[in-house]
Amino acid sequence: MFIATAYAAASSSPSGAMAAVINFAPLVLIVIVFYFILIRPQQQQAKTQKARLAAIRRGDKVVTGGGIVGQVAKALDGAEEIEVDIAPNVRITVLRSTISSVLTDSKPAETKPAEPKKK
Repeated sequence: MFIATAYAAASSSPSGAMAAVINFAPLVLIVIVFYFILIRPQQQQAKTQKARLAAIRRGDKVVTGGGIVGQVAKALDGAEEIEVDIAPNVRITVLRSTISSVLTDSKPAETKPAEPKKK
């Protein structure tokens, strides 16, 4: 009586290859979940931060990695160094990569068409 039950249980178990896939599937699922929850958002955040640093212009308010808040006085395109005014008559040079956040939008100023003069 017990032997028949044992044969029935053995015949319903998956084969060796199928068992390996079933045991490996949760691990694959965990890796996929970690990618979409942790890795991908971090990559997107790094991409936007890099774009934000590349778009820094004169007049933007920035915060350095050391916590210094100032206004950009000179930022050349492609240059790694930026000059920042932190107080009246106090200008420091910081590396672009040490800026942790940009407090103002660096959108270009909209130009209005010149209005004709009225006489």
